[in-house]
Amino acid sequence: MHFLAAYSFGACPTVVRISMIVNRQRRVPVAIHPLQRFYERVRRELGFAPEAVTIQLISDQTMAKLNQTFRNKLGPTDVLSFPANGSPPAQGAEYVGDIAISPETARRNARRFSRSLPAEMRILILHGMIHLAGFDHETDHGEMDRFERRLRKRLGVAGR
Repeated sequence: MHFLAAYSFGACPTVVRISMIVNRQRRVPVAIHPLQRFYERVRRELGFAPEAVTIQLISDQTMAKLNQTFRNKLGPTDVLSFPANGSPPAQGAEYVGDIAISPETARRNARRFSRSLPAEMRILILHGMIHLAGFDHETDHGEMDRFERRLRKRLGVAGR
């Protein structure tokens, strides 16, 4: 997903594309544009504003630091979600939160589950955005898992 912003410098307007997915790691090649299109589909399904979520692709090393800092768990994980204000979003919120994804861990998980890396990355984007919508599979007695399965089916994403 790109957002367009037009600026006028003299006689010609300049169009600037702003991506909601930023690749801050270099170990695993990732095709961003297909993920941006998927992000947009999920965003619409969840009713989030166009600029509501940013996704950063980060290294295992950076993910391990975040996992230790925010969850007190050692080592990297595949995806972390950081809700704005630490709570579920208000209806129509312009900013919902951020998601961090480690493509290194995603690649290992994709191999373990016999999936492609792009399929695994879509699953992680969906999972992270559902967390930002206020769901928590660790406390909700399966509600998030059921909702995620329904969305995976609707969006054509392989299951685990």
